[in-house]
Amino acid sequence: MKKVAIFSLSLLILFVPSQVLAQPKIPILVYHSIDEFKGHGSKELYVTPKNFEKQIIYLRDHGYTLLTFDRWQDIDKVNKPIFITFDDGYKDNLNAFDIFQKLTNEYFKPSGTIFVISDFIGRSNRLSKSDLKMMADSGIFSIQSHTATHPDLTKIKDYEYELKGSRVKIQKITGKPVIALAYPYGNFNNKVVEETKKYYLFGITTTPELFSEKGIKDEVYLLPRIYIKYSTTLDDFARIVEGK
Repeated sequence: MKKVAIFSLSLLILFVPSQVLAQPKIPILVYHSIDEFKGHGSKELYVTPKNFEKQIIYLRDHGYTLLTFDRWQDIDKVNKPIFITFDDGYKDNLNAFDIFQKLTNEYFKPSGTIFVISDFIGRSNRLSKSDLKMMADSGIFSIQSHTATHPDLTKIKDYEYELKGSRVKIQKITGKPVIALAYPYGNFNNKVVEETKKYYLFGITTTPELFSEKGIKDEVYLLPRIYIKYSTTLDDFARIVEGK
């Protein structure tokens, strides 16, 4: 009996810590255009409004909590956290805004993050200042930075304009803190991370995996994201967010 007790205790020592320390895997998804594809640009960078709505309904019906980076501290406090992000600030992201509004209820409050290129704000196919202000004021969208001109940050020298300048411009428009930067093309290196840390609390890549805390240096400046594309089926989407 004594040997059985000792063996059981050994098993507890071996296996319980690993379970306790196991970190949940959090999806951070990246979209571009929420619209019908009309033959302009890359088709895979579009998701139709109908498919996008189905994806958000899936998240609602499977108990996900949509967060923005302003609520990063809540990832350990909410049920099934997930981040929905949009790059470039296209005008058709208003379709996503409309869908979020439509699906909002007492129990489900969808939210997302739009990473805008600050010098492109107001162009014909981009969100305007008034669009961004309205979306930020709604509390549904957090407006963050995708730099000033969308350069490859590993190949530039004027980080202050691209990083600080874009942050200041966006903050003036929305009146809200800009704390997160999405690296253009997902490109970064040690220099880019060090410059980003001067102005932002988060750096977002396009490394295609779910996020889980590993305790590595500068972890929140290396956040991965998974693309949701035109060809992504609802079954694909479910596998992605469930980490299968």
